[in-house]
Amino acid sequence: MAKRILILCPYPPGQAPSQRFRFEQYIELLSNHGFEVTVKSFISLNTWHILYSNGNELKKLIGVGMGFVYRFLLLFRLSRYDFIFIHREVTPVGPPWFEWVAAKLLSKKIIYDFDDAIWLPNTSTENKLAAFFKWHSKVKSICRWSYRISCGNSYLCDYAKPFNSRVALNPTTIDTVDLHNPTLFTKKQNKTTIIGWTGTHSTLIYLPTLTSVFSLLKEKYGSKIDFLLIADRPIDLGVEMSFIKWNKGTEIDDLLKIDIGIMPLVDDHWANGKCGFKALQYMALSIPAVVSPVGVNSTIIQHGQNGFLCASDQEWVQALSCLIEDVELRKSIGQAGRKTVEDHYSVKSNSINFLSLFK
Repeated sequence: MAKRILILCPYPPGQAPSQRFRFEQYIELLSNHGFEVTVKSFISLNTWHILYSNGNELKKLIGVGMGFVYRFLLLFRLSRYDFIFIHREVTPVGPPWFEWVAAKLLSKKIIYDFDDAIWLPNTSTENKLAAFFKWHSKVKSICRWSYRISCGNSYLCDYAKPFNSRVALNPTTIDTVDLHNPTLFTKKQNKTTIIGWTGTHSTLIYLPTLTSVFSLLKEKYGSKIDFLLIADRPIDLGVEMSFIKWNKGTEIDDLLKIDIGIMPLVDDHWANGKCGFKALQYMALSIPAVVSPVGVNSTIIQHGQNGFLCASDQEWVQALSCLIEDVELRKSIGQAGRKTVEDHYSVKSNSINFLSLFK
């Protein structure tokens, strides 16, 4: 009889990058190895569409309320599952009552997965009210109760280990065969060199740290360069910047418009918990990545070999200038980055490691 896995996650399948690249792309692998997988999100697709917009407080409240109702009803069906895989949290606010019942009363094997420093306060401005009820301290409790813990980088592993010895480093990975595969798409030659960034509203806060860099580069190269932002909303950085609203259906085609990918970060506890996803996306598509030397970025990137690590404005301008001026350097760095992802951060290279969570 097939073993059954219940995956509990915050958002509807196919919508959030964290979920898509942490577990959704492994569901077929699990099925092929004899597991029966069921995914239950906390919020519905309708609530997801308004969750990070201003206003709609009543609709948000109703959506969250229904999420709690469905989670409570789900407790009565947990007996049919062999494993409960929890990505980040079962409920977005309040204490870990569901996890306690599952682990302590029902003796369920919980696999707890997280790819951010979720024990730290980091609530979006659109949902400031929820910050008061987030109950960030629940992370350590869930770690203690879990059968295994799956962390996206060593910084997160180090947090979890004092609470549970069964911690696995499970990096965020890229599907380099069927999705982030440049051989499956046609990259058009740009008339200018495109410096691009992709992400969501939650990481847009890091882009203003490069405002001076953008201005210096535009002054230096003029019409030879352009900037591209791929996100769920635009941002004004004082320089002309093209904007493409992120779309899952055109995600790869849009990314391939970029000649040089950037990932600025601020060196704080929250950023150290990040798993380098933007850099991995660029690298998987053979796009040279220029990133801040924060957290796992310094593990993924070997400076000058498969990407560039830049801490100061001067270093950013220097690295980007080298790549703007040297097409062959862009090509060689991009190819080295692609190989790094294939060898260490791809679904293919991590499949055995992911399956081992369910031993």
